[in-house]
Amino acid sequence: MFDAIVIGSGMSGGMAAKELCERGLKTLVIERGRKLEHGASYTDWMQPWDLPNAGLIPQDELKQDYPIQSKCYAVNSATKHYWVKDSEHPYTTPEDKSFAWIRGYHLGGRSLMWGRQSYRLSPMDFEANAKDGYGTDWPIRYEELAPWYDQVEKFIGVAGSKEGLAQLPDGEFLPPFALNDGELLLKQAVEETFPGRKVIPGRVANLSKAQPHHEELGRTSCQNRSLCERGCSYGAYHSSLSSSLPAAERTGNLTIVTDAIVHSIAHDPTTGKATGVRVIDANTKEGRTYEAKVIFGCASTIGTAQILLNSRSEAFPNGLANSSDMVGRNLIDHLYGLSVAGILLKGPNTYYHGRRPTGVYIPRFRNVTEPGEFLRGYGFQGSATRVGWRSAALAMPGIGAELKQRVRKLGPWMIVVSGFGEMLPNPENRVTLNAGDTDQWGIPTVHISCTHGENDRKMAKQIIADGKAMVEAAGGMVMAAAEEPGEPGLGIHEMGTARMGKDPKASVLNKYNQAHDVPNLFITDGSAMASSGCQNPSLTYMALSARAAHHAVEFLKEGKV
Repeated sequence: MFDAIVIGSGMSGGMAAKELCERGLKTLVIERGRKLEHGASYTDWMQPWDLPNAGLIPQDELKQDYPIQSKCYAVNSATKHYWVKDSEHPYTTPEDKSFAWIRGYHLGGRSLMWGRQSYRLSPMDFEANAKDGYGTDWPIRYEELAPWYDQVEKFIGVAGSKEGLAQLPDGEFLPPFALNDGELLLKQAVEETFPGRKVIPGRVANLSKAQPHHEELGRTSCQNRSLCERGCSYGAYHSSLSSSLPAAERTGNLTIVTDAIVHSIAHDPTTGKATGVRVIDANTKEGRTYEAKVIFGCASTIGTAQILLNSRSEAFPNGLANSSDMVGRNLIDHLYGLSVAGILLKGPNTYYHGRRPTGVYIPRFRNVTEPGEFLRGYGFQGSATRVGWRSAALAMPGIGAELKQRVRKLGPWMIVVSGFGEMLPNPENRVTLNAGDTDQWGIPTVHISCTHGENDRKMAKQIIADGKAMVEAAGGMVMAAAEEPGEPGLGIHEMGTARMGKDPKASVLNKYNQAHDVPNLFITDGSAMASSGCQNPSLTYMALSARAAHHAVEFLKEGKV
């Protein structure tokens, strides 16, 4: 028997395992995917001429194996081994409610491929549900999570600037990655034209300047290659493989099992506690059970819902920890794909060195001090880049001296800003099981029903209008703009299916991420979120994981779990 089991090895699971191991618990991490090695399994060494098919996946293979995953920008011939084959991992949606479930099954999970944008939720985000009545009130407030944000930021390394904004709290930052000249032009124009708006360096979990505790784990400073989705042999960005799992492993308390697909969580109705985790070997399809005193669910929002719903028993006929009927409900993702692109006809005649891992961030400015025509808000991510030799070389045929001369000339600056908006919690947006349809391991597949609401549609229109106005304020000519958000799931920020709350009848977890119904079960991935804010959520998942692990150890010592 182990002291603790962590289901999943990604962003949340890695952090939970680190904290539990460092606090002395013999901890088993269960990963459904295959084992990957930091460095050895990466493709960041590939030069352009090494990329199969110039980075493209053949159309027949794309259509058959990656029709959903390929909607993510980071899927190409150098990275496809990080993403699931849709043909092998089916799920269903209603005909009129498509949902893009973007995922990777391997040790480290999506922490290998994440965009690394790292922002805290603010006090207003934790209070929003209570104030406007959508969703259930968070059982914690910002002040309770702030110390754990501090701890996580210091450990993983987040580059950013301190701005003193109430809607985007500052953190423990490494030096920010500098804005380039095109972005500085955008910053000046937006801040002068629109009082209250700020254009700041994107806060990113890349080591702008590695600290000694990073170097102890074999990590070093970012090389500004912008090949992050291939994995980073330098360990310059935080992932479970480069950072949290090695930290857990050096304690001597960590055991990892890969290729172990969780079927369900076992429960003892006499004690009311979870007793272990049932898994199916991904290769042999044989079943086995691992036992532990404490269990952490970190299998991702949809994966955790699937496991809980499949953990039926006489005590929990509708799924483990589901007396509230909230497991699987309130699925949310950020509004995504709301981009505006423009050309700066009179941009500065300069260039920049390297390819930074981030660009600009425009923090939320709607509904901050005054209410508007819709609830909640949005922020923008973006960048300015100068059209270079590739566009010049590919624009028209050429050869010899004429081609060489043409590629030496730089084109105009391009600006792209993309809005990320907050979806409201809705219990009808949900994950359920297909009872009559099982996967190759005999586990019921999931059915995902999720759609944007009226508030989301109002917000999306304003996002595009604001994006256009800011590009034009910088002297840009708008060349392209989205008309509506992409389908839910494309933000890859799915949350909410086992939400925290004060009321056990309206939520699954309490203020410690502890299941109301099962005291030794903790859930700290995106499913725990009671609302999403408009900020990228991974930093919050990690802070919740570290906090919950601390309390789980204390409860175990006190005999409360």
